Amino acid sequence: MKLFYSDTFELPLPDSHRFPMAKYRLLRERIAQSELNVELLIPPAATDDQILLVHSPDYLRKIKTGELSALEQRRIGFPWSEKMVERSRRSTGATIAAGFAAAQDGMAFNLAGGTHHAFANAGQGYCVFNDTCVAAKTLQSAGVIKTALVVDCDVHQGNGTASIAVGDPSLFAFSMHCGKNFPFQKTDGDLDVALPPGTGDDIYISQLEQSLKQIWSRLSPDMVFYLAGADPFLEDRLGQLCLSRAGLRERDRLVFDYFRDRSVPVATCMAGGYADNVHTIVDLHFATVATAEARFYTERQF
Repeated sequence: MKLFYSDTFELPLPDSHRFPMAKYRLLRERIAQSELNVELLIPPAATDDQILLVHSPDYLRKIKTGELSALEQRRIGFPWSEKMVERSRRSTGATIAAGFAAAQDGMAFNLAGGTHHAFANAGQGYCVFNDTCVAAKTLQSAGVIKTALVVDCDVHQGNGTASIAVGDPSLFAFSMHCGKNFPFQKTDGDLDVALPPGTGDDIYISQLEQSLKQIWSRLSPDMVFYLAGADPFLEDRLGQLCLSRAGLRERDRLVFDYFRDRSVPVATCMAGGYADNVHTIVDLHFATVATAEARFYTERQF
């Protein structure tokens, strides 16, 4: 199973921002030291042509040249720098690479990604480019797939993804999130499940299973992009949901098994995670990779 990483292109950030970014390097190191049967790879950067399949030429130009206004930079959450541009290209490239690898093998990972708050013409919430949408459109442009489904289980609604998918029958945006959480102005996707704060394992898993069945009755996708956020965890300081470690593992197992049983490849991104202890976040992301790896090698159908 191929895992793509871009943590070697991390940004020089102030301490207030550095903590959550450290999880990517620590996750890659944890995997490298484990006995998981995986291949760690550095992806190529996303090209202009690939990014322009989703994002507007004016927005890409401002990102490349640093012409973002102060307000636009505050909305993204990162100050502009050449390293910010390269990091964003690499993270998007990792999801593209994971998509191509999943199409061939059935399962692959971007050990970062899930930048679902990026709109076609603007960034938001630490998201510069919308990696899953760019990857979906790149695979479609290459003739690898026709339809793509985004299963977004980050605790925050994927408003950027929803905006990009509007009116596009080849891209289905599903988000299951905490309703009373960022972004406070939601953008309706193809299917949104807004859960109340405090939702625990049983209700979450039941809602997810019902949603996957509902989606399958409407669409048989050629590819799934799964945002396996660690932020629904009960100790997450930004999440407001109350999933246990066992609940998150069951969520991942349900998604992986549901689409494996239907022979649909899955490219997974790690998305959010903001527990006070960074090693807790790494543990949760590692569990997602381990759950996928166990299923990848036991009952492959690709």
